[in-house]
Amino acid sequence: MMDWTDRHCRYFLRQFSPRVLLYTEMIVANAVLRGDRERLLACDPAEHPVALQLGGSDPEQLARAAAIGVSFGYDEINLNVGCPSDRVQSATFGACLMAQPRLVGDCVRSMRDAVRVPVTVKCRIGIDEHDDYGFLHAFVSEVAAAGCATVIVHARKAVLKGLSPKENRDVPPLIYERAWWVKRDFPSLTVIVNGGLRTVPQVAEQLGYVDGVMLGREAYHNPYLLPALHRAVHADDFQTPDPASITQSMRIYAEREMKAGTPLRAITRHMMGLFAGRAGARAWRRALSEGASRPGAGPALMDAALSAAIRFP
Repeated sequence: MMDWTDRHCRYFLRQFSPRVLLYTEMIVANAVLRGDRERLLACDPAEHPVALQLGGSDPEQLARAAAIGVSFGYDEINLNVGCPSDRVQSATFGACLMAQPRLVGDCVRSMRDAVRVPVTVKCRIGIDEHDDYGFLHAFVSEVAAAGCATVIVHARKAVLKGLSPKENRDVPPLIYERAWWVKRDFPSLTVIVNGGLRTVPQVAEQLGYVDGVMLGREAYHNPYLLPALHRAVHADDFQTPDPASITQSMRIYAEREMKAGTPLRAITRHMMGLFAGRAGARAWRRALSEGASRPGAGPALMDAALSAAIRFP
């Protein structure tokens, strides 16, 4: 979800459920140490609960980056050992790290020593020819021994040679049972499954075997899936917000952000899915995408887009 789940996206998605745990895009530990921390790590109080996802393979760097993340208020630090991109592999982190479970364990220990919030790991079920359950079991055993209490398992293996990151989200088959077996064999771990889940019934099936589900692009493109899942999982009085109330909330947010120098398009680009599956979706997207690039565009564009969606389905 790199370049997707930035702080503006997370603020938008928070409107759809007060309980869902939101994650940042993966941020390289070295960038946290050397880059613009405010730009990389700033988050709004409304985003909580929110986890910082880090990429890296140096235990000391990751520990320092984790501590900085906690100083910005993040509720969890997640180490991404599942990203298959060439750029990540060339820096020796992401999914290729699954081949070095001891190093991942050292990274987890170092981060746990540096922070008091949970340190979690996101991985694949395997990489390249290392795609049997024994490989995954050994990896989970190592990170669990290092003190990781939550493992997020993307139920596809990563093909590091020959497939693009996009193909790695579609081509390798989903084998949810591998995540189920992790929960069976490590009952004290919190096990979260990820990959290819798009509906409430699909999520409900997984919750019969594991502790939770992580959603990515489906939640981004169809954010109303989040309140549907909230109602299915939580017995509380949360009422699903309608598009008008979410638009009003985002307009207030945009007014504040634009005063601080944020371009309107940095916010509206994450809102295209507000009418996904509803009448007016195309008019909404067109009004936002065309209007946000015009000189002088301001938060009132959201009201105009809402009117377009309602009047011209």
